[in-house]
Amino acid sequence: MTQQGIEVFFAVAKLGSVSAAAQALYITQPAVSRHLRTLEEDLGCTLFVRGRGRRQVELTPQGRDFVPVAEKWRLLWQETRTLTGPGRTQALRVASVGSLSTYLLPPVFRDFLAPGRALTFHNYHSREAYDYVAQGLVDLALISDHMYHPQVETIPVFRSAMVLVTGPGLDWPDRVAPSCLDPAKELRLPWNPEYDLWHSFWFSPAAVPRAVLDQMSLLEEFFSWRDRWPDSWAIVPAIAAIPLARKLDLTVRPLEDGPADEIIYCLQGPQRETSLTRAFLDCLERELARRPEVEPLLRRPHTG
Repeated sequence: MTQQGIEVFFAVAKLGSVSAAAQALYITQPAVSRHLRTLEEDLGCTLFVRGRGRRQVELTPQGRDFVPVAEKWRLLWQETRTLTGPGRTQALRVASVGSLSTYLLPPVFRDFLAPGRALTFHNYHSREAYDYVAQGLVDLALISDHMYHPQVETIPVFRSAMVLVTGPGLDWPDRVAPSCLDPAKELRLPWNPEYDLWHSFWFSPAAVPRAVLDQMSLLEEFFSWRDRWPDSWAIVPAIAAIPLARKLDLTVRPLEDGPADEIIYCLQGPQRETSLTRAFLDCLERELARRPEVEPLLRRPHTG
């Protein structure tokens, strides 16, 4: 299995055709086919199948199963290429849930990226993050769904209240009870299991939200359509709600009998804390100290 074969596999899987992959990679179609054939021989299975009478190709079930394996192989390959000597740039591999990457982490990254440091970042859901940290493919992850993994240390970092976000100008009380909310107008995001239990208690399981989203960027987009849906609402952790409201001129209100605060956890794997992770956590703590909407929970000595 070679790096070229992995890149060819991803190109064909993404573009859906051998010819398109060859054009994107600036190699010939026979070369693409040769790389795929070698990869399939190494793995002992067929990765793609071509539909009858069609030029497009599709992943086989074995091909779909191979995608996450290939992603891990690519990450490991990239890491080995950085091992060039004692003066090399050190790269930290970080993952987080999407709301943090949008509204908290950019200034942390800016603070962290001093000379001699590099960063690789991915958005992962909590369960994915546990697996990647345990396998040593990610050094540190920030997640919202606490689980148990024997090879992963889970450390509370901060808590943030869950608040109501709406468009401006709505005649609502300063504190809103869940019974006042129309679930048909909700823009819902899946925060954590505790939030799901709270939501099921207050709203009928048969209720259909206006939209169910899994990306904060989409929530921004939906709230920007105020001319069409001025009455949309969402429940969002304050760490994201405050900058979101500031950006789009929205209104943030506390909830009466609202869900439990969201707690963000830091995951560290078998290597535990290194000089790079310590430096990153220092940067994170400095940024949290500037955010009055959160309660920091991480207590650790600084690197100076």
